[in-house]
Amino acid sequence: MDKVCLECGIPVKGRQDKKFCSDSCRNAYNNRQNKAVNNLVRNINRVLSKNRRILAELNPHGKSKTTRDILAGKGFDFKYFTGIYETRKGGRYYFVYEQGYIFLDHNQVALVVKEDYVDQ
Repeated sequence: MDKVCLECGIPVKGRQDKKFCSDSCRNAYNNRQNKAVNNLVRNINRVLSKNRRILAELNPHGKSKTTRDILAGKGFDFKYFTGIYETRKGGRYYFVYEQGYIFLDHNQVALVVKEDYVDQ
């Protein structure tokens, strides 16, 4: 019994374990299988990139302050970040890659850049 391509149904010739008739069928099949996961990752990366761009724009010199309202007004999404750093005093810095922020009193937000990434 001949095997058929998992994507297009054409008989597959060659190795016994071959599943696809061509690279294009293999790619189309895998893209379809991974579509939902790829869309999820793409959407999260889009939000993270936007958050990082906003922080970098508001913090060109590596240390500054802004407000929650300004961040939100620019479209910053506080639910998305790549890491958390907790200080000894219990403060919490949220990082979007190298760009970080910590909530202060009265709607204020301090912006920082992780030292490892600052140009020497």
